[in-house]
Amino acid sequence: MLEVIGLKKTFTTGLINKRSIKAVDGIEFFINDHETFGLVGESGCGKTTVGRLVLRLIEPTEGRIIFNGIELTKLERKALRKIRPQMQIIFQDPESSLHPRMRIGDIVGEPLKLYNIVPEDERNDQVIELIDKVGLNREHINRYPHELSGGQSQRAMLARVLALSPKLIVADEPTSSLDVNVQAQILSLLKGAQNEFGFSCLFISHDLKIIQNITQSMAVMYLGKIVEIGRTRDIFQDACHPYTKALLSAVPQADPFTKRKRIILKGEIPNLMDLPAGCRFCTRCSYKNDICESTPPPMVNVGKGHLVACHLVAT
Repeated sequence: MLEVIGLKKTFTTGLINKRSIKAVDGIEFFINDHETFGLVGESGCGKTTVGRLVLRLIEPTEGRIIFNGIELTKLERKALRKIRPQMQIIFQDPESSLHPRMRIGDIVGEPLKLYNIVPEDERNDQVIELIDKVGLNREHINRYPHELSGGQSQRAMLARVLALSPKLIVADEPTSSLDVNVQAQILSLLKGAQNEFGFSCLFISHDLKIIQNITQSMAVMYLGKIVEIGRTRDIFQDACHPYTKALLSAVPQADPFTKRKRIILKGEIPNLMDLPAGCRFCTRCSYKNDICESTPPPMVNVGKGHLVACHLVAT
């Protein structure tokens, strides 16, 4: 459904002394039909930028994005507009992505009107059906976004996304601002909608427990690069990169009697405008050696499509 090849995005900062920030630096991954692919990493690693690049909400500096056999990076604005209904995004903050002066019914029905999905006399029935699917009451149709809770706002956002029956949804930390109970409801709703509508999903999150429960494949990002990628169960059972191991060691355990050795990362995160010549994680890695500081690590296949970018694994 989606293939990303050599994707890069460089931002320029400064008016006089201009400097470059490599937010995304040559990443590659693919998402199969009806698959949920997780993208994880700490804040500032480039996860959200990847999601926006995939949808061409921002333009890539380099690389290819192939969606359902169509190379998006070669499409002009008019041709891209025809593809837009098939690719939708759920933003991290639903309240800021819902028009404050429009009622929920109008917000959900706007895509139907814009792309002429259903006749005008059937539009209201379609809106009611979508509202019911996401678990909102019909009385919410006449409410404004500020009259909804966080969970209700995210449900309204999902209803608007599903209105176009997309083939790909980018979910950018859709549950990060919600409490645990509402998180579970929204994730269950998203999973049920995927079973019904059959879309693929790029799920961006920093919550590894969520990634473990809803994704089939995943990638771990660090400072603009993918350091480990593979099937979710393989990475959770046998993580190879030191950064991935540190992330997994920080995941809370439900069983209070289960003991796990916490890996505390030491050292400083490199400046994005002055990145190391070799491995970007070498400033915080306890296993680093001379080659780590001078040479970027190759991506090594450790079996069954499980890829790791680490000199320790390569040797």
